Amino acid sequence: MKGRQVTIKDIARQLNISPATVSRALKDHPDISKSTKKAVVELAASLNYQPNSIALSLRSKRTYTIGVIVPEIIHFFFSSAISGIEDVAYQAGYNVIICQSNESYEREVSNVNTLINNRVDGILISVSKNTKDTTHLKKITDLGIPLVFFDRVCDDIDAHKVIVEDEKGAYEAVKHLIDQGYKKIAHLAGPETLIISKNRINGYVKALKDHHIEVDESLMMEADNKEAGMEAMKKLLARPDRPDAIFTVNDNAAIGALQVIKRAGYKVPEDIALIGFSDDQKITSLVEPHLSSIAQPAFKIGQTAGELFLKQIETPEPNKYEKIILDTELIVRASSDFSKN
Repeated sequence: MKGRQVTIKDIARQLNISPATVSRALKDHPDISKSTKKAVVELAASLNYQPNSIALSLRSKRTYTIGVIVPEIIHFFFSSAISGIEDVAYQAGYNVIICQSNESYEREVSNVNTLINNRVDGILISVSKNTKDTTHLKKITDLGIPLVFFDRVCDDIDAHKVIVEDEKGAYEAVKHLIDQGYKKIAHLAGPETLIISKNRINGYVKALKDHHIEVDESLMMEADNKEAGMEAMKKLLARPDRPDAIFTVNDNAAIGALQVIKRAGYKVPEDIALIGFSDDQKITSLVEPHLSSIAQPAFKIGQTAGELFLKQIETPEPNKYEKIILDTELIVRASSDFSKN
């Protein structure tokens, strides 16, 4: 039987029993004798028999695969979220297909179509920052495929969602800077297309207003990666009234800003304080000074998204969707607190 996959019929032929008996023996059916089960299992193992997943999926109407789409697999937050999803999926007997949109709307559409064509049982997605048209996402729900958003969500689509307290986290970050004595606080923001960006801007603005600090819109710039953070920081340092603290939408932007600040000869946090969002500890604890940040429970976000998928596929309730909001945590390090030096 070299060169082709072993089938139940091959096992039946060698043992001189019916394919139905082999099938029941492999399923540990009580009507099959222990000696027959033993013979079938041992021969199946020796022949390296593998069940036909396509045939099984046709019978059960499930493929036991989950599609996951993220903007960047290399990003610490998304890789941790994927680990959380896989943790739940593995225990439930599901495999995970991971796709990367690379922050491209077109690629995200292609990912969705590929997963649908592969008959996945559900799709978990964190949308790209360039996604404005959600037709491809509505297609998922129109086909009756369970859909779960995590981190980056779409409010116009009825589906389960897992997010964090973005506005509250941003508020705590800015309040921390104010409590440390900083008054002119800039914000390197995310793209307006993302709800998380808007929520973090809202938290930033609310903290300033609550502490009677004027909101200066010229101190708000879009910069959500390292390179953009560097360019934005150069512009801020060129101002005659440069800021004395920076709150960034994520840690990568903060790292870019930190590099420019240090190259310009300023000290952190003495001259300019800095705090990020996401708490990629592999980065925040390696840079000097260590970066303060708002930590998100990425692994827990993934686990929760996976659990919502399982809940929907096992007990589907039309038009009943959950929005789970998880807490963030302020992690204070030396980039914003003199006492940490």
